[in-house]
Amino acid sequence: MSFPRSSGILLHPTSLPGRFGIGDLGPEAYRYVDFLAGAGQRIWQVLPLGPTGYGDSPYQLFSAFAGNPLLISLDQLAEEGYLSRTELENVPAFPADQVDFGRVIQFKMPLLRLAYERFRSGTRPQEFGDFCSTHERWLNDYALFMALKDAHGGERIWSRWEPDIAARQPHALEHWKARLATQIEALQFMQYAFFRQWRDLQKYARERGIRIMGDLPIYVAHDSADVWASPELFQLDANGDTAVMSGVPPDYFSATGQLWGNPIYRWDRMAETGFRWWIERLRAALTLVDIVRVDHFRGLQAYWEVPAGETTAKNGRWVAGPGPALFEALEAALGRLPIVAENLGVITPEVEAMRTQFGFPGMAILQFAFGKDPQAPDFKPHNYPRDRVAYTGTHDNDTTVGWWTSAGAGDSTRTEEDIRKERDLTRKYLATDGREIHWVFIRALMASVADTVLFPLQDVLGLGGEARMNTPAVPSGNWRWRYRAEMLTGEIGARLNELVILYDR
Repeated sequence: MSFPRSSGILLHPTSLPGRFGIGDLGPEAYRYVDFLAGAGQRIWQVLPLGPTGYGDSPYQLFSAFAGNPLLISLDQLAEEGYLSRTELENVPAFPADQVDFGRVIQFKMPLLRLAYERFRSGTRPQEFGDFCSTHERWLNDYALFMALKDAHGGERIWSRWEPDIAARQPHALEHWKARLATQIEALQFMQYAFFRQWRDLQKYARERGIRIMGDLPIYVAHDSADVWASPELFQLDANGDTAVMSGVPPDYFSATGQLWGNPIYRWDRMAETGFRWWIERLRAALTLVDIVRVDHFRGLQAYWEVPAGETTAKNGRWVAGPGPALFEALEAALGRLPIVAENLGVITPEVEAMRTQFGFPGMAILQFAFGKDPQAPDFKPHNYPRDRVAYTGTHDNDTTVGWWTSAGAGDSTRTEEDIRKERDLTRKYLATDGREIHWVFIRALMASVADTVLFPLQDVLGLGGEARMNTPAVPSGNWRWRYRAEMLTGEIGARLNELVILYDR
């Protein structure tokens, strides 16, 4: 799959500004699209869009198919008559540049339920019934799962529910469906609202030449509708708990590796079904976005398996994954795939051979080009092939300004001497004294031969480490950053657009 020469910006919708404590799919999202178009950008990259669970992480979702109800625009629900403007006037004093997820949930979910009550008492559009029918395969399980979680106090994972409903016994399913019918329909309404609002935003972006790149996490959360509904597809023990856990071995992000804790697939059973679950998952993703970044692509060739009970990812082992057979099945069902392979970390010739076989462009991270990372030579712009998606940094990196000024604070994998050498090489390679280092990085990628270059909005704005989105292996305090509306200035847009024109993007 070839991508036209272009540039774009990475920004998760939760980071949009607005008065309701979290970015959403309302007016500020449309203003952001206008900014992208005016700045000559052609891609808006987002993180996974599903309902977040543990640690508010978009990589620990309650469903691989559902949308995050916290992204629903209350303003748009008011325009449709499901909420009144008066009800949206008494808004708590949320921080302008951070998401306080707990307070947002307490404020927003009652309003979404109120909108459902008005929807329920009115004339239901045929579109709602059509939506529920179209998405029946995942929607019913998701809505029942979330209603059950609420009925069990919200915190208990499904393997700690009563044995009959944890095991999805038919009599228990019928009992709970009847008991929670209203709550289930309310959750279906929220999904209907999310998908309708996202569809309108996606259409608006396409009309302005903006493609949306989504993100497909390789794993799903244990505490999810997906694992509860299809436990036979995952490596679980007799109690429904994870038998082995996902993660990656020690690397440049963490000296003890990253223990994600997600259950690992039963790839033998996935293969027996022709990888049907994965086909449906990718099909669903491609209705929401134009390009899909497959997170931890290497785990589909071989994955790091950690025994249950371990507290770090150090004591794991590599196990063969599905390999090319998965992508052969996906292409047979869906055609050529607009996939970007996240091929960072411990990458082997077999991983690269699989990526090359299917024509998926890989990634390069400029922040990693000047240190001891084994991939550093490949991350230098003079070594890029055209089919490369190059980043100043990703959501897992510090901002470029933060990276430059922090001298590796908190990074146990690098010594002071390592950091000094890294800075010296950066100065020489990029012919910079460090002033406006973020623009130096952006220009270097814009000028490269890589067909696709992407920058986190934090780098475009020149923000420091306080604006970092995520610190891997740190379980809390992530995913909170938001920008303020006044930060997107015409000057910044014009500066980006000048680089687009200069370097034919």
